[in-house]
Amino acid sequence: MHAIKLVIFDLAGTIVEDRGEVLSAFATALDKHGISYTAAELKEWKGASKLEVIRHFVQRQAGRDGGESAVFAVFADFRSGLENHYRDGGVFPIPGAAETFQWLRDRGIPMATTSGFYREISDLILELAGWQDIFAACITSSDVPMGRPAPYMIFRAMEGAGITSVREVINVGDTPLDLQAGTNAGVREVVGVLTGLHGKERLQREPHTVLLPSVADLPGWMEGSCLGDHDTATAGLARGRARHTG
Repeated sequence: MHAIKLVIFDLAGTIVEDRGEVLSAFATALDKHGISYTAAELKEWKGASKLEVIRHFVQRQAGRDGGESAVFAVFADFRSGLENHYRDGGVFPIPGAAETFQWLRDRGIPMATTSGFYREISDLILELAGWQDIFAACITSSDVPMGRPAPYMIFRAMEGAGITSVREVINVGDTPLDLQAGTNAGVREVVGVLTGLHGKERLQREPHTVLLPSVADLPGWMEGSCLGDHDTATAGLARGRARHTG
C-alpha cells in the first residue's frame, strides 16, 4: 500500500480566490501593446506560465523570428499591474483552505504549491495569505524550463519535499492545464476543484480522478477514498482517466 505523502496545490482559483485579476492584467498589458487576443483564448491559458502566455500571443502576431523585445515589454506591464493589484487589494483565501491545510498537517502529510506565476508574485500571494511557512516546497514557472501542461513543476515539488514516488502524490488544481499536468506527471490522484474560472463541464473533458466543489471538500474525499484501500483508489483513478467523469 502506498500512503499519501504529498499534496500539491495550485494557487489562484484553488487555494486563493480568482477574481479575474490575472485575466484583467493580461488584457490590459496586451491592449497597451496592440496585441490581439480573445477572452476565451486567455481563459484556456489559465494555469500556464505567464511569460509563455504572453510569448504565445506576441509571437503569433509578430512571428517567431521577432517580437522577443515586445514579449518582455508586455510582460513587464503585466507584472506591474498584477503586483500592484495584489499589494493594494490583498488576497482572499478560498473558504475552508486553511482548515484543509491544518487537517493535512495534523496527519503528517506534507504540502506543496505549484503555480504558473513567477517567483515574486507567488511569494507575495503566500505572504499576504500568511502561508509562507507551511509548505514543503513552493514551485513556480520561474523554476522550470516549461510550465503546464508539462509535469516539471510537480516533479520539482516532489524533489523539494523529498518524495520519490508519484504514486504517493495528489495534485489539486482548478484549470484544464492543472489536470493535464497531473496526468502527465502520473500522480496517484488528479483532483480538480470548481472554485476557479472553469466550470465542471470544461474540467470533465480532461482526465482526472475526481472533481470537488472546493479544497474544503478534500479531507472528506480523502478519508472516503485514497486514505482507504489502495487498490480501490487506484481503480478509481483509472476509471476517472478513462471516462473523464466528475
